Amino acid sequence: MLCHNITEESGILHFAGYDTAVLAEKYGTPVYLMDEKRIRENCKTFNTAFSRYFHTPVKALYASKACCIKALYPIIKEEGLGIDVVSCGEIHTALCAGFPLQDAFFHSNNKTDLDIAYAMENGIGTFVVDSKEEADAIQSQAEKLEKRQNILLRITPGIDPHTYEEVNTGMVDSKFGTAIETGQADELVSHVLSLPHIHLLGFHCHVGSQVFDEDVLEKATQVMLGFISHIRKKYHYEAEVLDIGGGFGVRYSEKDPIVDLDARIHSIADVFYSTCEKLQIPCPKLYMEPGRSIVADAGMTLYTVGSIKRIPGYRNYVSIDGGMSDNPRYALYRSAYTCLPARKMKEERNMVAHLVGRCCESGDIIQPDVPLPSSIQRGDVIAVCTTGAYNFSMASHYNMLPVPPVVLLSESEDRLIVKRESLDELIQNQL
Repeated sequence: MLCHNITEESGILHFAGYDTAVLAEKYGTPVYLMDEKRIRENCKTFNTAFSRYFHTPVKALYASKACCIKALYPIIKEEGLGIDVVSCGEIHTALCAGFPLQDAFFHSNNKTDLDIAYAMENGIGTFVVDSKEEADAIQSQAEKLEKRQNILLRITPGIDPHTYEEVNTGMVDSKFGTAIETGQADELVSHVLSLPHIHLLGFHCHVGSQVFDEDVLEKATQVMLGFISHIRKKYHYEAEVLDIGGGFGVRYSEKDPIVDLDARIHSIADVFYSTCEKLQIPCPKLYMEPGRSIVADAGMTLYTVGSIKRIPGYRNYVSIDGGMSDNPRYALYRSAYTCLPARKMKEERNMVAHLVGRCCESGDIIQPDVPLPSSIQRGDVIAVCTTGAYNFSMASHYNMLPVPPVVLLSESEDRLIVKRESLDELIQNQL
């Protein structure tokens, strides 16, 4: 079976030890499920590897954009991770969950003045600065508050991670960061070092998402340490921090390779120390930013089958009660998913069909060419695996469909952590 936390008992799919048919009846569908044990295991994988291969400070920051829910932040805090955030909404969610904002890093290529003020007034630990304009805006707000604000500069290392074009952020031609290749990164460092209310901690990069190539983060580490060495010689500035971002790939289907996180972190550590030694620079504190690799395989979405359309000589369509409003990733990226008949696991999957949503949109496809039992019928439950990242967080109200609930599964209980939106809640802000 693709997912480690899935089992089959008497033809019924179980997830994190729970009968999915029972959960579908109890909470209705669509419903997002999250496995708390797996989230904690993924956090521990990073921390264990860090302690094994690094002898200088290193820390993981959970990338909140992957899945931003109040109930997740206490788990992240208990497992010893910091967080990165990309909006006031994510900051507010973390605040309401009691997460200490001194351990938060605020990203985004275009923070508004209101974003900057809100973050600083609430004690954000570090801004990850994307441009001169942003640095100047932070300088202005920090001066008003009579404080010195910690920042990292987001640098574009010019590396192609061979991932989806839409999530490739490491190339020179990107809306994110300031490029080394063009000389603009040098200029930005010089400018920031002249600002009295800014404390430059160091540098950040993020080359992309769903990275499977084994040398991408190692290359990024080498380039960034080379930049740190160059800046040290040119400006006599000693970087305290290097943040190499995240992007480790996650298996959504059998075609995806297995990423050995322990081995990858070992490799990054080897490159990190050998490069620092070669360049004769002090080792900065290292940060990584896992998001997808913390929550993706801890998630599953359950749907109920509605209409089934068989077009002889053409194609079969199985429609479900959700769609691109709760999972737009196939529509956006042609993302692969593993889809399973939750109540018919023992039956032969002898029919191939497009699994499609209920939205009034031809592109509303969850997954094409899914093998399913030919007995599939209205009322059956379909499980879509590995939906813990970028499903709930990318959900919309397209076609005025309510956002599904989220249920956290632990060894002791199943607990509703986000309630299903009602029809009245859909229009509560409309005047």
